[in-house]
Amino acid sequence: MASKVLQNNTNSNWLKDPGLRRLNLGIGFMLSASATAGYCASMINGLLVLPEFNSFLSDLDTNLKGLIIAAVSLGSFLAFIPGSYIADNLGRRICVLIGSSLVIVASIVQIATSNHWVFFSARVLAGMGVGVSQTAAPLLITESSHPRQRQAFTGLYNALWFIGSITSASIGCAGLSIVGTWSWKLPCLTQAFYPALQLVGLFFVPESPRWLVSQGRKEEGMAILAKYHSNGDENDELVQDEFYHICQSIDAESGSKSKGWATFWESSSNLHRLAICVMLGFMQEWSGNGVVSYYLAPILTSVGIYRAAYQGAINISLQVWNLMFAVCGAMAADRFGRRRLWLIATTLMFVYLAVATAMSGLFTELKILEAGIAVVPMLFLFCAAFDMAYMPLFIAYPAEILPFQLRAKGLAVTLTTDSMACFFNQYVNPVAFAAIQWRYFVVYLACLVIFFATIYFLFPETKGLSLEQVGRIFEKEKTYQADTPTSEISQELLVYTKKSSTSS
Repeated sequence: MASKVLQNNTNSNWLKDPGLRRLNLGIGFMLSASATAGYCASMINGLLVLPEFNSFLSDLDTNLKGLIIAAVSLGSFLAFIPGSYIADNLGRRICVLIGSSLVIVASIVQIATSNHWVFFSARVLAGMGVGVSQTAAPLLITESSHPRQRQAFTGLYNALWFIGSITSASIGCAGLSIVGTWSWKLPCLTQAFYPALQLVGLFFVPESPRWLVSQGRKEEGMAILAKYHSNGDENDELVQDEFYHICQSIDAESGSKSKGWATFWESSSNLHRLAICVMLGFMQEWSGNGVVSYYLAPILTSVGIYRAAYQGAINISLQVWNLMFAVCGAMAADRFGRRRLWLIATTLMFVYLAVATAMSGLFTELKILEAGIAVVPMLFLFCAAFDMAYMPLFIAYPAEILPFQLRAKGLAVTLTTDSMACFFNQYVNPVAFAAIQWRYFVVYLACLVIFFATIYFLFPETKGLSLEQVGRIFEKEKTYQADTPTSEISQELLVYTKKSSTSS
């Protein structure tokens, strides 16, 4: 890995390095985009237990209530693809600015209106803001991070989704003690908190140097790399190596015969990437996590835990549990590798879900209370395995494997597929459980077998590689660009270096 062997003018402890401190502060604020997604996705669950909110929806029939509940998902689905165009044409930072601003506006509209359709429209707008921001923020993090910290940051991104869900659940519980409409308006207003953090972060985080190079603004891209990755030293070996590979990779991509979405069909390597992006969307929703969240409340009720406050406390505990293991998974992926972590997690998920299936069957068919109680810890263990790989790698992996020109589009494909799979999953789960009860778990066991085979045969390892080096895995070249001697610099870099020397 170049960051470990090349000279670099940064402190090994980023807290003691001025350039990395400022960069990582901005990236930290950008991570709140994931918390925004978690909050918006979870907020409706908290609102639905509040009497005042149910009173607000009392005049609506079931179908209209369902529309309001699904509005954020609908908005996100509509925004992922447009978000990729904004990120590619206007820049990653502008895309984050637009997305976070939309969520803040939607939050204000939600607390200001008493009209159901305006409230519905505001939730759709919030979903669109989440979709636009979610398309750009992980790209900005991935493309701006220092090489030795990139994989940890990209893994942390989606893991922090649970920060938003925990906040949402906590604010929802607090609403139970508030009298009047502010019991549900407070969670709607708090929805603006994490987007506001994204706006603050834009004052610290730079534009993606890779996006600047793609726009022909190579001097600006080099200046940003030098400022944040070597404290202003443009002759730094690591910065020179980064800039060389970025220019070479983007120049090669710009010479492609196909443009835009057609590039996915240009080569077998890009089709391979597209297949992974699509599969990731299905894997995230059909690995059993959705059915676990649906089945937890019925299980708790069936073993005598009836009170909503107790069930809510267990649910919050599960979210904290999820956050803890998701963060651990983000750190473990950098150490053990993505592919290995995914295979281990999928195997453990299969084992825990199989045991939960057996225990559910014993409880339902033979009325063995201990078997029903045993399902709950099995579901917690299942979630831990899911969190270790599927949460941190869901965003990080497509951001790593896609070349620059397809990175925003490929991530949009993954997120769009995920939203479609989530919508179908949420629609099917209650119907399937009503029909076949615990036997429905078998469907997810079969999915896990398919996902294990998919990971084994389709997912390459990306541990320790730069974004440009990962591309050479898919091109099936025998040597990585990292093997290129640092003295062998592209003509583009030579021209830039001479220009910088003359001006100084």
